[in-house]
Amino acid sequence: MKLVLLTALGVGGATVIGALIGFIFRKMSHRFSDIVLSFAAGVMLSAAVLGLILPSLEYGGTYGILITVIGIFTGAFCLNLIDKLVPHMHKLIGTDSETHHNANLSKVLLFVTAIAIHNLPEGIAAGVGFGSGNDAQALFIAGGIALQNIPEGMVIIAPMLAAGVTPKKTLICAMLTGVVEVIGTLIGYFAVSLASAILPFALAFAGGTMLYVISDEMIPETHAHGSERGATYALLAGFCIMLISDVLLG
Repeated sequence: MKLVLLTALGVGGATVIGALIGFIFRKMSHRFSDIVLSFAAGVMLSAAVLGLILPSLEYGGTYGILITVIGIFTGAFCLNLIDKLVPHMHKLIGTDSETHHNANLSKVLLFVTAIAIHNLPEGIAAGVGFGSGNDAQALFIAGGIALQNIPEGMVIIAPMLAAGVTPKKTLICAMLTGVVEVIGTLIGYFAVSLASAILPFALAFAGGTMLYVISDEMIPETHAHGSERGATYALLAGFCIMLISDVLLG
């Protein structure tokens, strides 16, 4: 349990670390932002496939493939539903300066809420990994999510500051989004611990949520500003680094 708690704090704390870096690079170019986010997408993709979906097949037994497929689509569907209820970040705070300066407090709060809600499934994915009893595999998943949280924390700072939020409140908001991941990690861990029979489905569900975020949000965003080639190679780099880590840990 101590390891789970430390991991939860690490996953959530990575967002705060990214936010602190974001204060230093608050005027980062679209190209730099796209490459960083693409690298994070590659990390998440590797963690989702190697750390969640393949283990789901392994623990699923006779009906493993069916359980895994259903879990993936259920996870994706749940995030799709969340997206319909909570607008995307770019819809809440636009990319032009006029939109930034005219954004009111309610939009900023909705912006933070959207980030927090999207962070919850990532935290659950980190917690579910520990349900398999394989700590190395669980740490692999959590490490991938934490690496993804750093650039995510970086890129949310500039829009909030441009919207008129003070640096102190911006940092507090970033910390709160990290707390959501801590809570999600604990929820995932306890849910699987209390009912180990749901482990294959829970792993696939978590993997499906991550695949949805990568395909629906991260890749389109990183290919929207003319940096497609660099973003693609950054994604491959992130995937391969996690692939190598998985082999070394295995």
